[in-house]
Amino acid sequence: MLDFVCNHTALDHPWVEEHPEYYVHGTEEDLARAPQNYTSVGEDRVLAYGRDPYFAGWPDTLQLDYANPALQAAQLEELRRIAGHCDGVRCDMAMLLLPEVFERTWGMAAEPFWPKATAAVRRDHPGFTFLAEAYWDLEWELQQRGFDYCYDKRLCDRLGHIDAGAIRAHLRAGLDYQDRLARFLENHDEPRAASRFAWPRHQAAAMVTYFAPGLRFFHQGQREGARVRVPVHLCRGPSEPHDRDVAAFYDRLLGAVRATREGGWSLIAPREAWAGNPTWQDFIAYAWRAANGECFLVVTNYSDHQAQCHLRLPFAELGGRRLRLVDVMGTEVYERDGNELIDPGLYIDLAAWRYNMFTLQVIGR
Repeated sequence: MLDFVCNHTALDHPWVEEHPEYYVHGTEEDLARAPQNYTSVGEDRVLAYGRDPYFAGWPDTLQLDYANPALQAAQLEELRRIAGHCDGVRCDMAMLLLPEVFERTWGMAAEPFWPKATAAVRRDHPGFTFLAEAYWDLEWELQQRGFDYCYDKRLCDRLGHIDAGAIRAHLRAGLDYQDRLARFLENHDEPRAASRFAWPRHQAAAMVTYFAPGLRFFHQGQREGARVRVPVHLCRGPSEPHDRDVAAFYDRLLGAVRATREGGWSLIAPREAWAGNPTWQDFIAYAWRAANGECFLVVTNYSDHQAQCHLRLPFAELGGRRLRLVDVMGTEVYERDGNELIDPGLYIDLAAWRYNMFTLQVIGR
């Protein structure tokens, strides 16, 4: 998968000389009024820096003009060419090309680009994947415009707060939306997870992220516990020692994630363990039915204190069975009655930031 920077080019791109009409132009008055958004190119030309509507321009870029049909045609040809070399593209700041966003930024009306671009590429390459870097709650809009997946920045941000209720609310969205989100804890624009979260919380955040439905994205160095975020302008980063505990955790997690790569997912609503105990609100729990029929429960206490709850498992066929619960992310093993797992539900008692991923094995009636 290649990175397709669709909104802007470098200052020395050949188009600057060969096709200056592909760029957003300004005037000397624009340059004097907003030097953070414009630059002089040559002796008699002012071009706009690439930017979004909320911040000053990026001074190492020039803004492409999607109100110009010729630019859209040229970008479509670029995508067609790229599609001959790889399996997909990660589209940088993809929401900036949406007509409503482009007009808000530049005051110019542009025809939609993504629907015709994604359709045209897939006519030649039916399995080609489009992944959008997306912000501002425009993920659904981009999915409707042809993207297979969009960044789930909202989940990443909510994990930065100790608010399991807000995380559960985000995860209650329909699967037609969630199955097409890219879940991540870090990327090249975000702080490293190992530096952002203390180690127990890092594990809890990873459990919540990577057992949710959708595409699971792991950043280079995340498995090894890298702590330094390397700017993309640098060709290399510092040498960092590998954290064996982090690597061992991610090795276990990746093995467990493979079991849920295909199958059915649902969010489980936690219930209070006893009257007057509010700590049920601190849990995030999932049920997974793997493609081979195996049933899993993933539960995380996303809080800094001990918590208890009941979880009613959505596996009706387990009623009347005797079950063994084996934690594939740890060492815990329990035997339970299937009827009790359905009502009143499995009793959970976990320390701060702790988690389980149980596989449910039928051992009798």
